[in-house]
Amino acid sequence: MLRIQRILAPVDFSERSRGAARYAEALAEHFGAEIVALHVLPPPYPEFASMDVALPVADETHARRRAHVERLLGEFAQQHWPGAKVTRVLLEGDPAARIVQYAHEHAVDLIVMATHGHGPFRRFILGSVTAKVLHDADCPVWTGVHLEDAPVPEQVAFRRVLAAVDLGPSTSRVLQWAYGFATHYRAELAALHVTISLEGRTGEYFDPDWREHLGAEVRQQLRHWVEQTGIGAELLVDFGEVPKRVAAQAAERGADLVVIGRSSAAGVLGRVRANAYAIIRESPCPVVSV
Repeated sequence: MLRIQRILAPVDFSERSRGAARYAEALAEHFGAEIVALHVLPPPYPEFASMDVALPVADETHARRRAHVERLLGEFAQQHWPGAKVTRVLLEGDPAARIVQYAHEHAVDLIVMATHGHGPFRRFILGSVTAKVLHDADCPVWTGVHLEDAPVPEQVAFRRVLAAVDLGPSTSRVLQWAYGFATHYRAELAALHVTISLEGRTGEYFDPDWREHLGAEVRQQLRHWVEQTGIGAELLVDFGEVPKRVAAQAAERGADLVVIGRSSAAGVLGRVRANAYAIIRESPCPVVSV
């Protein structure tokens, strides 16, 4: 059974951060989890940020700024998580590195954070901090480009979960996490694999039934993974560009959450890891990468 006992919620006080906070609150209430509200300040001496050296005591300006941010973090926690168990943490250094380090050292079960793209094209941008956390974190990361549109916690619901897998070594882990989450919320679960389209060039012989043949083979592999993992899920096979087809399937099925892997080797039948960032950017709903 999936257990989420500690949720790390990086806070930068932006509107997207506030949207992520609503999901963190809903999840914490459902799982009975603790929320860790974490803000990372740049160090008083940025040139030494990546060096493990003793630094002089921060000057008065930095001390005042730290006190100000501590007050803001307390107000943020009080406003967004009034009834939750919240631990407030203020660190200094590189934001992504500190987030990952804290998650690793304090047995965090889930990181909930926005993508933090900026400007009119932010839908197509994954913030550098989020990208680094996705790359380095050991625990699942919950994110998405629409988190600022999150409903109030009381209205957060998960009725349909879509697990997009690449049939590589991480497939079992992705399916188990998605099944555990879906079971908690009594949600429908579908397992999706998107494979490449094979089209013949003009003048070349090409089997017109390739989709049927390849689809049957892929479905058999997907069924094997689902049965081996010991879960129940609807099986879906699609063809085309992975991020676009995952997003399309999520939209068509009204998925409330997409679950993907981000640490498996890419196989010839799919490259979910290589497409993880693009899936997050395209998805109409939050994405958990495990």
